[in-house]
Amino acid sequence: MTPTYRACKSLVDRAAYSSKEDMQFKLDIFLLNDRLSQTEYDELTGQLGAA
Repeated sequence: MTPTYRACKSLVDRAAYSSKEDMQFKLDIFLLNDRLSQTEYDELTGQLGAA
């Protein structure tokens, strides 16, 4: 579990983002820059979509 994942998970859990689209964009960028694994990304985007 990466520090980036823990920080993003906390934000998603608390819905502490300006919009779902903005948070999704950030997750996409973290994935593209290898700051999140594919598994971490899938979990976070699934949780974001369910919120």
